[in-house]
Amino acid sequence: MTKEWNAALYHQISGPQVSWGKKVLSRVELRGNERLLDAGCGTGRLTRDLLEALPRGKVVALDVSQNMLDAARNYLEPDFGGRVEFVCCDLLDLSFENEFDGIFSTASFHWVLDHDRLFRNLYRALRPGGWLIAQCGGGKNIARLLARAERLMATEPYAQSFAGYESPWEYSDGETAAARLKNAGFEQIESNLEEAPTKFANAAEFRQFVENVILRHHLQRISDARERKQFMTILTSEFANDHPPFLIDYVRLNLKARRDLSR
Repeated sequence: MTKEWNAALYHQISGPQVSWGKKVLSRVELRGNERLLDAGCGTGRLTRDLLEALPRGKVVALDVSQNMLDAARNYLEPDFGGRVEFVCCDLLDLSFENEFDGIFSTASFHWVLDHDRLFRNLYRALRPGGWLIAQCGGGKNIARLLARAERLMATEPYAQSFAGYESPWEYSDGETAAARLKNAGFEQIESNLEEAPTKFANAAEFRQFVENVILRHHLQRISDARERKQFMTILTSEFANDHPPFLIDYVRLNLKARRDLSR
């Protein structure tokens, strides 16, 4: 699976992720001089909000995609200069130790399959007393969309393309996430699922989003361009017949935890 994204397009169509992220960001209480990690910064739309809330602070904007980081740099550096640093890194390879007052992340952790290792890395990156506030996909996130896609994947001419295919996501429930955070050393843990149904205005917007965000890894498996197009045509037509049409059944996993002051 490629780690790269079409960053320019994502910047335009990531309205749902930005909307969820702003709600998460509203839960963050800042002094204004912290050093923070934006873990999975994408093109920097929410990183900008973080920086604006930190007039005397700094943010490390981290993403696994160099395309995303390049877009974030172009978007943020003209206004924030030396207060933002850009790091291309997989969260499973995070090497920071005792570095950050807080870690913020939205719409990223579900792309990381090993959450035990992820949370250990995040814990180690925090200073004693540092906090984690994050949101990602969880529970039965996009279950209806995935069920329809999987039925289609099992039919011809697609079945051979998806032989042995494994999900690129980890969607855990609140209890599992809490146990993993505790095992990593975190305290003051809060975790819960939140339904976030998201409706798209028309077939074109729905198709563009699903094709380039949700099912981008799936569609890479289909080598024939005509078959890829037909796959999305069939899937889009199924959602067009729903009431209401073009509604994606998103479920978000909210996470909040802290590293103990004494550690």
